[in-house]
Amino acid sequence: MTLDIRGSLKNTRISKNPLVVVDELLANSIDAFLIRKTDETDAVALEVTLQVKATKADLLGGEYDLEITCADNGCGLGPEQRKAFLTKDTSYKDDLNIPGIGKCKGAGRVQFFHHFTAISLSSIYRDGDGFRHISLPFFRDRKTIEETDFTMEARDTGEVGTLIHLSHVVPKLRETNLSVASVHRTFTAEAIRQHVLFNLLQRFVSLKDDLGDFQIKFVSDLGGTKSERTLTPADIPKPTSVTPITVEHVEGEDKISTDFTITHYKLDEAQYPLPRNIIGLCAKASIAELITGRYLKTKTFENNAIDGHYHIVLIEGALLDDGVNEQRDGFDKIPLDDGSGDLFGAMQVTFEDIFSVLDDKVQDLITPPDWSRDTIVKDVAKDFGVSEEMLSYSNTRVKFGDSPNEVAKRVLTNLQEQVINETSSLSAMKEAIKGLAPDSDDFRRKIDDLSWEFASSLKTIDMANLSQLVVRRSALIDVLDLAVKEGLNVQSELPDGKRRKNEALIHSIFFPMRKDSEEVSDHDVWLLSEEYHYYDYIASDMPLNQIKWDSGQNLFEADIDEAVGELLTRIGDENGGCRPDIALFHEEGSVVIVEFKAPGVSLDEHDNDLMEYATLLAAKSNGRLKKFYGYLIGDTINAIRLRGYNRLPGQHGFFSTDDVKEPESQATLGQLYSELLFYGDVVDRARKRIGVYRDRLKLPPL
Repeated sequence: MTLDIRGSLKNTRISKNPLVVVDELLANSIDAFLIRKTDETDAVALEVTLQVKATKADLLGGEYDLEITCADNGCGLGPEQRKAFLTKDTSYKDDLNIPGIGKCKGAGRVQFFHHFTAISLSSIYRDGDGFRHISLPFFRDRKTIEETDFTMEARDTGEVGTLIHLSHVVPKLRETNLSVASVHRTFTAEAIRQHVLFNLLQRFVSLKDDLGDFQIKFVSDLGGTKSERTLTPADIPKPTSVTPITVEHVEGEDKISTDFTITHYKLDEAQYPLPRNIIGLCAKASIAELITGRYLKTKTFENNAIDGHYHIVLIEGALLDDGVNEQRDGFDKIPLDDGSGDLFGAMQVTFEDIFSVLDDKVQDLITPPDWSRDTIVKDVAKDFGVSEEMLSYSNTRVKFGDSPNEVAKRVLTNLQEQVINETSSLSAMKEAIKGLAPDSDDFRRKIDDLSWEFASSLKTIDMANLSQLVVRRSALIDVLDLAVKEGLNVQSELPDGKRRKNEALIHSIFFPMRKDSEEVSDHDVWLLSEEYHYYDYIASDMPLNQIKWDSGQNLFEADIDEAVGELLTRIGDENGGCRPDIALFHEEGSVVIVEFKAPGVSLDEHDNDLMEYATLLAAKSNGRLKKFYGYLIGDTINAIRLRGYNRLPGQHGFFSTDDVKEPESQATLGQLYSELLFYGDVVDRARKRIGVYRDRLKLPPL
């Protein structure tokens, strides 16, 4: 009999579990004790001592080497156990028929050699009325272990049990995993005890009567820092609940069912100050894969008590026992979904099936009674424009542990997937239509199907895009409102002697100053009117003589900018170098002129500015521009001085409609509709328009 270490390492992957060696040592000790208990009616309770010793591995003391020793009072390494030890694909434990010992292939001990380069052991077992002592001497970098490597001697007395000593960590692991910080975090006596309590909890619970008044002692010496902890039956909590569930997998008319058990421990944090919550898939009564992050989305939730309690939720089932991989750190033999069915042969339950039943059950167990779904839903609507209707339409559940950001991402992802699926279906239907005769009955039916499917897809597309539009515009309105009320940080945190540039800040919200739409494609002049979002060209205090019309010719005469400058000089010396704050041009011959006035400047003193701009632009455009919309925006108006203006219904502002005439001949050049608005009116109007969209999405009002 020979254990081929090098071949076993090649054919068995290293486990992702950093404490897999501890798990394997304790699992073997428990199995050995159960075997002894079956053979000896007067067997004592289980006793195990696991010691970890770390010593500095380099001159700088930045890395540790590690030794692990495990001593138990199990049955010892008799002939059958020795044979199993030397056989990788062994069925020895399968044939014992002892409750509590699961199926085993002997791959666990290969993890010893993935982590350590040396193993030695000493064991005493009963041989008739006497005892035998067997040992495997220390030897580094063994390629094989053969039966002849063991030494054996008869003894008259002895303490039955086994001591295994692992030493000299594989150099690559020492460099990556055994820094001083990681060793003191992972290998203290308390950390190992907590890990064992988590990982073997189900086994301790199920074997409570078989292990007796057991004692597992953990001793650590980490570079001279020593600690000791003990695990006894008093430390093992009772399950809060045990829930059976059945998971079904359906393919056509075929259906298979698989049973699982969910064991839940809800532990008072004062009695069990655990480092984290645990939700795990188990195989053979120990955790093989953690899925805590699926239900507790942040490390804050995962690593802290929830409503004063830590939760351990363990899922078990025959499918998980059979589907666990060789190194017992995952379930490679269970498909994720139907799409991977070809890799696994016959029809079987998938993880998609399992989670479809499991998720609701686990969520109910860990959700505190005072958790409010409505609070998250309101925050998602407020921050991201995602309504309750969108949650329902996209089949998005809001669970404990979700943040508004995560919920919004799931909604938009689900909607986008629906858009893609529906678009693909529409494309396929269009292709089918191409092959039909227009006068056939099938053609009419396909047209009807296409129209219905396209109409249904509009809702999905509308929800995804409209919600993003609403959130962006709602945020922009809030910024404008703050700027008008001087509530932005940049408006309050000014050095001594610096003047607030409120007018410039407000201007920049609508459109960047001294830019045009050739440089900046995006703007927010929709704050004044929705239709202005679709104008062809926009300029802010930019030269006008370079603007091209649809024929490629210049829109204005060459001296337009000089004429505007003269006009502005007449309006006020301080404006001599300026142009209209914002001008929008449309090829249908309409222009929007926007002028912002600084706080305290009365609009009635400039009510004729808009007409002068319009007259000049009309005259210099050679008749191309005829319709003018003017906006003079500020915070002060002396209404007594206004002539020809009427008050806007329900608002503080004023409006007028006038012909634009050539000054000398009085010939009509066009028409000007102008408004004098308060900044607050602009905010209110924008809020009302965005409110229509929010109502459509069933979002709360701003």
